[in-house]
Amino acid sequence: MKTDDNPQLQLARDFVRYTNQNIFLTGKAGTGKTTFLHNLKKQSPKRMVVVAPTGVAAINAGGVTIHSFFQISFGPQVPQANPSFSVSNPSGQNAPTGIKRYSKEKINIIRSLDLLVIDEISMVRADLLDAIDEVLRRFRDRRKPFGGVQLLMIGDLQQLAPVVKDDEWSLLKSYYDTCYFFSSRALKQASFIGIELKHIYRQSDEHFIHLLNQIRENRMDESTLQTLNQRYQPNFNPNDKEGYITLTTHNHQSQEINRSKLKELKPKAHFFEANVHGEFPEYMYPTEIELVLKVGAQVMFVKNDGSAEKRYYNGKIGKVIGIDDDSIQVQCKGETEPIAVERDEWQNAKYALNKTTQEIEENVIGTFEQFPLKLAWAITIHKSQGLTFEKAIINARQSFAHGQVYVALSRCKSLEGLVLSTPIETHSIKNDGTVVSFTDRVEQNQPGEKELLESRRNYQQQLLSELFDFKPILWQIQYLQKLCNEHGALLLGNLNQQLEAITEPLKTEMIGVANKFERQIQQLIRQSEDAEQNEPLQDRVKKACTYFLEKLEITLEQPVKATDFQTDNAAVRKSLQEAFIKLRKEMNVKRSGLTSCQEGFILKDYLKARARAVIDLGSEKAATGSGNAAFAKYPDFFKKMHAWRESKAKDLKMEISRVIRQKTLLEIVEKLPVTRIELKGIRGMGGKKMQQFGKEILEMTLAYRKAKGLELPLNAEKEPAKATLDSKHLSYSLFKAGKSVEEIAAERQLATSTIESHLVHFVGEGELPIDRLVEAHKQKAIMNQLKKHTNNSMTAVKSALGDDYSYSEIRFVLKYLEAKQVKS
Repeated sequence: MKTDDNPQLQLARDFVRYTNQNIFLTGKAGTGKTTFLHNLKKQSPKRMVVVAPTGVAAINAGGVTIHSFFQISFGPQVPQANPSFSVSNPSGQNAPTGIKRYSKEKINIIRSLDLLVIDEISMVRADLLDAIDEVLRRFRDRRKPFGGVQLLMIGDLQQLAPVVKDDEWSLLKSYYDTCYFFSSRALKQASFIGIELKHIYRQSDEHFIHLLNQIRENRMDESTLQTLNQRYQPNFNPNDKEGYITLTTHNHQSQEINRSKLKELKPKAHFFEANVHGEFPEYMYPTEIELVLKVGAQVMFVKNDGSAEKRYYNGKIGKVIGIDDDSIQVQCKGETEPIAVERDEWQNAKYALNKTTQEIEENVIGTFEQFPLKLAWAITIHKSQGLTFEKAIINARQSFAHGQVYVALSRCKSLEGLVLSTPIETHSIKNDGTVVSFTDRVEQNQPGEKELLESRRNYQQQLLSELFDFKPILWQIQYLQKLCNEHGALLLGNLNQQLEAITEPLKTEMIGVANKFERQIQQLIRQSEDAEQNEPLQDRVKKACTYFLEKLEITLEQPVKATDFQTDNAAVRKSLQEAFIKLRKEMNVKRSGLTSCQEGFILKDYLKARARAVIDLGSEKAATGSGNAAFAKYPDFFKKMHAWRESKAKDLKMEISRVIRQKTLLEIVEKLPVTRIELKGIRGMGGKKMQQFGKEILEMTLAYRKAKGLELPLNAEKEPAKATLDSKHLSYSLFKAGKSVEEIAAERQLATSTIESHLVHFVGEGELPIDRLVEAHKQKAIMNQLKKHTNNSMTAVKSALGDDYSYSEIRFVLKYLEAKQVKS
């Protein structure tokens, strides 16, 4: 698909590339919206993030879910008043109520973002879009909708609608006209254009396309209905090799199909009962209360992996290759190692609005515990959004949601590849008048080349105005002055006077001159369509960059570097250090932008330079007030650790914060861990960090404790060597040292079954004698039962042996016999 052959696609590409206009890109199913997005990801000069409302939609778009990226809860998001922007609080430091803490990496991504793409926007509720606005304002420009980020919203409102429960809408209806994204309060503040794609790529049969359009636009007549229902084939039951997938309107329909397919598999069925506590109604069950599986079954994950490994996501498909009581082995296509799936928990929360605080309160009233899997020979229409099928069996007779029939039928590439298991009736096709009205307005007010040219000029003018805008630097200096005035009695030195000496030349020699230059930019930019080809403008930009770069260094950078202060108050020191870091960031962003335009303004180069410069400097050592490291419990050791971290960053050629975070470093200094368990208990020291740096850190803390005469645990000298061991080797080393499985589990804060699974590995390797784990008479009894049950069914063997024998003992003997057979 080439944009040159499609004027709407070309227009959309140019609006994204050359303007900062918010865009709603819509079109019928199969018009190339997803393909456009994939191409945009490869070609866009802007820093972009792609999000979608569901896990399946996010995977299809090559992005992540809205909730995971923005760390937004799944409850209704009642709008909050945005904190005011002011000279006294230039960075909006008071976060909106309810917003969670974000990692520095996530903050850096948000701050350096040019473009946010939201796929399947039809399923995004208005309150969710406003929650995105809150997060973006928090970390970017609080005065602008969505923090000044450009939005590209992709989707078809005639397809699936947002999901909103009655109790949620009772909280939201006071704030929104409808639940659809276009009712977002933030979006109403931000102008946006709509571009509708016309050319259909998924289907080539004009007759089928015409049929789909009539369904989409609620213009179904009797003739069209009869044509469609000619694809009705009752009792159609193709062979699995033919590649048909069944789409249903309701979960119970797809479940029945899946049960039938499961019954055809020969292996033994395994039954897993869910544990339900409190109030958790049946209609909310995320999977079956009694999950029935067989080896060979096709399954879908119904929850994201909550562990650090992130092995699976909601919607991921795989095949069951092994089953036991507490674990199910699932092999996914394209992956070499199977996933060991364990039980997980879902919570049912009841939402209420606190009338005093206007906050959403969430109370857990019930839980559901089960393996996060379900059978997947058939899926619901909702799960099929964005997918394309050569052959599909559709059961949409009981359609209950706006756009559902249209979504199902439009998944198919041709009418011939479509089979109806039930006939379509007129009442099954639903439409929403509010949506029709909105889409009509979008279709009637689409932009053209004239609007593109104007938007392009405005965007270039805005970027150049921002480039020569030094007021944000002034606001940061004024915020520092405010801190000095508030805490003057706790400060030594003349920081306030130094800041006052910077302020006056900043106002006159930089801001005053920039204001005059702004008027020249406005005049010159109108002289041509493209600023990059505007020679008079480019000449003025080059000269201005040379002037302001010199002033930036003499008027700001050198004086700021010379400022200093001392205080014994850790909180004041921290506030001042953070404010200085923000000031340095503003100056760094400004220097990078001016430097990139010294030879002229090139949009791509400028955006790249600005994005790099905007990355948070908070992990770097502050220029002032941190020389004595008084905030640390052991200042001398903090300096030593800080120097070690800088050396590591240099050796590994990575940012200092990527070695070990400052908070982690400070906690190490505070706690002086000398055992692997103590070090792993410090946040940020798990997994790879332990493997990379655990040994060195323990050696340093051990040496420091010795030098200071601090208390040392017994055998502490042996601990650094353990830091290089992986989890199962560590368990084995503790077992060899004479500790029991229960003692190891308690020390490592792991389940006994996990420790036993570690030891099973070494039984299979022949390193751990079976006699150390299972008594001789039990070995014999287990072996006899295994001979009787040739399929090695753990459940059958356990049932025959009785309660005196554990699954772990059976597993140890089975692994021993397998290893023995391999050797023979």
